[in-house]
Amino acid sequence: MAVERVLSGMRPTGSLHLGHYHGVLKNWVKLQHEHECLFFVADWHALTTHYDTPEIIEESVWEMVIDWIAAGVDPAKATIFIQSKVPEHAELHTLLSMITPLGWLERVPTYKDQQEKLAQKDLSTYGFLGYPLLQSADILMYKATQVPVGEDQIPHIEFTREIARRFNHIYGREKGFEEKAEAAIKKLGSKRGSLYEELRNRYQESGDDEALESARAMIEEQQGLSLGDRERLLGYLEGGGKMILVEPEYKLTPASKMPGLDGQKMSKSYNNTISMRESPDMVAKKIKTMPTDPARIRLTDVGDPDKCPVWQLHEVYSSDETKAWVQQGCRTAGIGCIACKTPVIESVLEELKPIQERAAQYAEDPMLIKNVVAEGCERARKMARETMREVREVMGLSYS
Repeated sequence: MAVERVLSGMRPTGSLHLGHYHGVLKNWVKLQHEHECLFFVADWHALTTHYDTPEIIEESVWEMVIDWIAAGVDPAKATIFIQSKVPEHAELHTLLSMITPLGWLERVPTYKDQQEKLAQKDLSTYGFLGYPLLQSADILMYKATQVPVGEDQIPHIEFTREIARRFNHIYGREKGFEEKAEAAIKKLGSKRGSLYEELRNRYQESGDDEALESARAMIEEQQGLSLGDRERLLGYLEGGGKMILVEPEYKLTPASKMPGLDGQKMSKSYNNTISMRESPDMVAKKIKTMPTDPARIRLTDVGDPDKCPVWQLHEVYSSDETKAWVQQGCRTAGIGCIACKTPVIESVLEELKPIQERAAQYAEDPMLIKNVVAEGCERARKMARETMREVREVMGLSYS
């Protein structure tokens, strides 16, 4: 079975909160035990919208990586790096821009959406228009097979797949490609070689996707094939050239069920967050002052948990027994709102305690986090250099 490689990044634009923890980081922690993972700080991406406030980015980078590790991302299992520390990202972005039609960038749905949402900012910049292509370079650089995204980001992955396909179509036609592909088929042995030919014909003649997947799986399982032969066989399958850049699949991230303090989605722009390193006193204060069902003005007034933002927190944090107690107590005015909030406060503090203890170790010794990132950047750069060697070669830029 081929190794799945997962790549994901986060923009450093401020402190992380429980929405990030439940929506992204818990998923990263799970993925690092299942696949090869690379997680990066997308500092250049942050500049596409925060180019006039760079101090926010610099302050946030180290704090954000501390939050990742405090949440359970393990540098021994995942590669953690900073985008701008791997300058090959900029080179691949530039080279991909040579073949990217302008219309492809202008039709990415988030381009117009973000411009409307951030109307107070001048986003008529080349960097903002090109950020989906920089994102493609981030993914294609590491030949990532899966990218965890929310639904709004799916068009970006489709765009990346189109870029990879276009690049492979233009540059995968190495001299003598078909002869080299035929020679690679012979290396599979007669039985596997015949099966490869049969599956290839089924796919090319009738668009049989199962045949395509079976042939891909067979190539990935084959021991002793060089990387070049493997890529030739994969490219030849689809009638194209050598597959230099890998088309990624999107991996839909489970939706975060973490509501904000006002019942809306937890977001800094709504000013309704609990940060991952919020002090216990501040956590208690924020939850105690949360709005509740407007029908409950006096303790004796009955309420409806479905109309109360605090109930949404119980849905995330409380046991069935506690939830039943809340439903009964609220609807009969048997408990007051502060009593209802107390188990939530206790559960949030219990969740944050180990995160904050781990964060404190790194916050006290900044060199710890800098060493983790330096090692991750070195690992990422090694992989990036290998991809760029291939890209330069097929684009006639190797000058060897």
